[in-house]
Amino acid sequence: MTRTYTLRKRAEQQAETRQRIVEAAVDLHGSIGPALTSLSMIAERAGVQRHTLYAHFPDERSLYLACSGLSLERDPLPDAAAWRTIEDPRERLRIGLRAIYGWYERNADLAACVLRDAEYHPLTKEIVALRYGPFMAAYGEVLGAGFSNTQNAVLRVALNFFTWRTLMRESGLEREAAVGAMVRAIDGAKEA
Repeated sequence: MTRTYTLRKRAEQQAETRQRIVEAAVDLHGSIGPALTSLSMIAERAGVQRHTLYAHFPDERSLYLACSGLSLERDPLPDAAAWRTIEDPRERLRIGLRAIYGWYERNADLAACVLRDAEYHPLTKEIVALRYGPFMAAYGEVLGAGFSNTQNAVLRVALNFFTWRTLMRESGLEREAAVGAMVRAIDGAKEA
């Protein structure tokens, strides 16, 4: 009985340590970005030694996967499948962009750092492609169904995090105004 209790207690402590490490990494990735976050910084923030960090995460890739997994578990990206049943393309687009922009709003700091670093940091780029790529492809497919090439090009602009940031953070638009502006831009691209 004592051995079982000891093993269970040790497993709980390991799980708590692992969680602290992942939380520390997510916090740093959302404040300074993954490219500038060192393993030493993560270990210090988590209150562990580097060898403890390596015992849980033998390489940076496994840590990045855990970080992105935790972030998306806490606040999953919107599921495009729910929008397939909306027949009116404008309404489907409006509902989809509203959901995506809401996610961007809730995750702005982390998304800004991660997506910025994905431009030049190979591991971040790989993880972004793995975690966000399938969602972005689904958004393009579902929201862009029946659109012209030009409309799909404008849709890609509308789906971009940095477009959202320009519209809402830098220009001060409310979400509905930003969504409406993008819907009108895509509508206007019909004739181009």
